[in-house]
Amino acid sequence: MSASRRRFLKSAVAVGGVALGQRAGAWSAPIGRSSSPRPAAAARPPAAAVQGGRALPTQAEVEGWYKDQRNWGRWGADDEVGAVNLITAEKRQAAAALVRNGRTVSTSRLFEPTQHFVRKNDRGAGAGSFIDYYGFIYHGQTITHIDALCHVWENTDGVWQGRDPDAAVDTHGARFGAITAWSNGIITRGVLLDVPRHRGEPHVTADRPVHGWELEEIAAAQGVEVGPGDALLVHSGREAFQRAGGAIGGGARPGLHASCAKFIRDRDVALLGWDMMDARPNDYGLAYPVHGVLTFYGVALLDNALLEPLADACAEEGRHEFMFMALPLNVKNGTGSPANPIAMF
Repeated sequence: MSASRRRFLKSAVAVGGVALGQRAGAWSAPIGRSSSPRPAAAARPPAAAVQGGRALPTQAEVEGWYKDQRNWGRWGADDEVGAVNLITAEKRQAAAALVRNGRTVSTSRLFEPTQHFVRKNDRGAGAGSFIDYYGFIYHGQTITHIDALCHVWENTDGVWQGRDPDAAVDTHGARFGAITAWSNGIITRGVLLDVPRHRGEPHVTADRPVHGWELEEIAAAQGVEVGPGDALLVHSGREAFQRAGGAIGGGARPGLHASCAKFIRDRDVALLGWDMMDARPNDYGLAYPVHGVLTFYGVALLDNALLEPLADACAEEGRHEFMFMALPLNVKNGTGSPANPIAMF
């Protein structure tokens, strides 16, 4: 085995928590528990906690959004499609009607696989071909990808529909809530909310995360409404943040506050796309303060979206709604998929 392949497999073990040589299908972690350490809980805000002149939601309020308003069973106990059920044929037709000039904008970052090997084949008589091998782990904070409904869970509540994580997914892949549930594509009306332009600043900062009430204010200022079945794309200015020397990795991270979950649920959003993810640390001791919309509401997540070019296009077009197409690969038992989502004006 080559050194590069050993390094790749070791990194896969670190991410997946599976021991090499272990029986296929078995896990090293106890049933229903993550093998990854839980983040330390931050100081939980009292009812009077304030940020940006607004009262922060209490611990009970945030927990209530995910406990009392979850969509488990809404489309049947065995549903694996989630909030994407809200994208009806009529919704897609209405989205297509938003195409006026045919301008397209990719929301995918440049895909740079961890491993990329190319083989040159001699076909004789001067002919030949090149064949690529890609090795990569797309979950994380670099590759643009779509999370399937089985991807994460909070505490012992389980993945989507309350399924036991170790019954839903084993080392062979997803048995429930796999990415194949969206193999026909997520095609709907897209709405971009541009936080930096609204704030008049280049990017969101760790001390000022994006709040749910701010999303409401931005939508009103842009003259756009977010509604059932929409793809909500939240631009926080990741590119500008990184150009300024900011790091997206460990430690404090700019992004969306848990209060955004209420905005997303109240409007029945089908997909959330973001360039910055959950703000870190969070005030509520949650492992997934906004990623929880995937688990509890069935909202598809488009992680690491490239939204700066789309924000510029929206400003140039004078509108923040468009036809949006996210087409995951049809990966058997996949817990997600890389994607190149497209906005069309």
